[in-house]
Formats: sequence, C-alpha cells, structure tokens
Amino acid sequence: MQLGRLEPVDPRAVWQSEARDFTPWLLANGDRLADALGIDLELSGAEHPVGGFSLDLIGHDLTNDAVLMVENQLEATDHTHLGQLLTYAAGTGAATIVWVATSFREEHRQALDWLNEQTGQGTHFFAVQVNVARIGDSDPAPYFDVVAKPNDWQKRIRSATRAGATTERAEQYREFWALYLDALAEADLSWGRRTPQPANWMNFAGPFTGTNLNPSFASGKRLRHELYIDGGDADANGVLFELLVGQRSTLEERFGEALEFDPIEGRRAARIATYQDGCEISDVDDWDNYIAWFIDTGSRLRTAFGTVRVVVEGQLDGLAGLT
Repeated sequence: MQLGRLEPVDPRAVWQSEARDFTPWLLANGDRLADALGIDLELSGAEHPVGGFSLDLIGHDLTNDAVLMVENQLEATDHTHLGQLLTYAAGTGAATIVWVATSFREEHRQALDWLNEQTGQGTHFFAVQVNVARIGDSDPAPYFDVVAKPNDWQKRIRSATRAGATTERAEQYREFWALYLDALAEADLSWGRRTPQPANWMNFAGPFTGTNLNPSFASGKRLRHELYIDGGDADANGVLFELLVGQRSTLEERFGEALEFDPIEGRRAARIATYQDGCEISDVDDWDNYIAWFIDTGSRLRTAFGTVRVVVEGQLDGLAGLT
C-alpha cells in the first residue's frame, strides 16, 4: 500500500480575507467546529453588533443551552483579540466562548486556562487552532485542534449526553432536516451534501459569491426560504442586494409570486425571501407539507436567480472595473 505525505497549507492560501472568506466559511460549516468541541451548536449570524463593535460569530450551544460566541483570527493570537473576546462575552452574555486562530501564543493559552479555573462551572473558554493540510495534489482540508478547554469538559459533555441535555426542540430540527435531505435525494436534487443539524436552519451554496440559499424555521411561526447575502463586506453585500432589487420584476415573475427584499437594518447582511405562515417544528404531522414547501420554493428560487445571474454578475464586473 502506498501512503501519501500530509503537507501543511498556509490558511491564508485558502481564505485570503478573515472577514470576507473565513468568517462566512465558518458560519456555513459550524458542524466542523461542533465536532471539534464535542457539542451540538448552531451559528446564527456573523458580525453581530456589540455596542459599537462587531463580534465575528454568534450562536447557541445546544448541548449546554447557552449563548455561544466565536472570535476568530487568520493569524497568531494577540492581546487585542483577547480583550475583544472578554468584551464580547460580557456584551452578549455568552457562556461558551470560542477563540479561533491559526496559532496560539503560550501566554494567551494560559490566560484561557486561568479563566476556566476562575469562572463558574457554567462558563467555558476554548482555544481552537485552525489548520489546513493536503496530501499530494488533493484539495486542501481544514481541521481544528482544541488547545485549551475547561478541565472537566469532556466528562461533563459525556454526562450531559447521557442525561439528554440536547433539547427536544433541537432534536426535532435534526430529525426534520434528515427527512428533508432524504427527500432531496429522492427527488434527485443536487443542492449540496449536508449533515442534518439540531438548528432551525440549513444553508446551501447560493448562485452568487458570498450568498447562500437557506431553508429555515423563522420567528413568528413561519417557514422561510431565502437568498442570504453575506460575503463578509457590508458595502459589497449592499451593492449585490441593490442590483438584485433592480431585477425585482424579473425575479418575481420567474419565481411566480412576490418576494420580500430585506436589507436587514443594523446588520451587515441582506436577504431576499419567501415565507409561509402558521408553521412550527413541533407540528410533526405537518412535516411532509413543510418539506414539500421547502423543495418547491427552493427550486423556484434557483430558477429565478439563475435567470438574472449573468446580467447581475456582468454589472458587478463593470462596477469593479471602475474602482
């Protein structure tokens, strides 16, 4: 048997920009972080406002029923980000606090160990090193190493798992998305491979750079299927959103009904969505109807955005040529 050699890859060769590339990737791949930490989690938003600042990622630790936050760096750790970590934790009330970087200085790892010793049992600090490697000419593969965590973390996680700490609602989400993915496979719809998560949403690659097409259970007992625009740069997100607003009549004609164009005030991102009222994950008898709605609207959204893609991307290229 011939074995390959695992070769490290500079993370900056994969994600050139922390804000535009790495943070959106991590938002879309929270399951990888969950695997590393050994918990169920959902990442719900990027650039979450905390006072006059922005936290990289906000979410929920489903295993421990706690607010989860992530501050990341595509570089070695520094004192500035340690201060930001504590400021954002206080501002969000996060109890599961994750610092992701390409390498950790020893004094910063020791600082997180000290915080884990000094804080209460319900607060958890993690240092997670992001690495990238490949074998030969293979695609680069990211992976995480947890280099600092609470001393009793694994013991408590095993105990929590045995006690069924994952909420019933979270488990319902996981079961629903598993059925949804099965239905996509049966319909021969290749929207991208995903693992069902205990979260109220899933995301799939969108038709434009920096976008996703997300089915979700939104607030107010509604289903939502959306084009979510967040390439990491608020100005670029706004430009793409406005170009799509300019194509509204075509989009709605091809989709077959009105769409909601939402710039999401106070957030970096924007969305274009359709909704279905009166829907709740706990209504298990209606799951087949929800799945059918998500598949129908997802297909029509892809058709509609595919219709305007060439025009919009041409406009984006033209604007880029003026800068």
